[in-house]
Amino acid sequence: MKRTVTTIAAAFIMIASFSSFAAEKANPLRNLDSKNIVLSYLEATTAGNVVLNKHLFAEDFTYSNVANGDNFSKKQYRAFLKATKGLKYDCTTTYEILDEAGQTCMAKATMKFDNFTRVDYITLSKSQEGWQVSKVLTTYP
Repeated sequence: MKRTVTTIAAAFIMIASFSSFAAEKANPLRNLDSKNIVLSYLEATTAGNVVLNKHLFAEDFTYSNVANGDNFSKKQYRAFLKATKGLKYDCTTTYEILDEAGQTCMAKATMKFDNFTRVDYITLSKSQEGWQVSKVLTTYP
């Protein structure tokens, strides 16, 4: 009886450990360079593609809108992007890498709409998970 209980307990532990490994998915953005991470960010914001957002943003991500003083965390910003899933902005988008040194990168994305222009200053940081967006500052010049 004691041996049966031990065998059943061992089986449950093995099943639990295998299912935890199976549930963990690899980061498809891990090996991309900073340019491709900026493109993924623009795909999420301007084209409503939310597939990779889990991996795109760093844990300490913050979003700030200079025009109205709004600030959002990773969870709040991802919820916003999820709510606008599939929404495509009618704008012309350009970007440039302003500086990349070591584990940090700064990029500028410009979205030109008919009546206004939105500029996102994007800070990327490199960690074990690869490049991730750690901060976005939005202005409307």
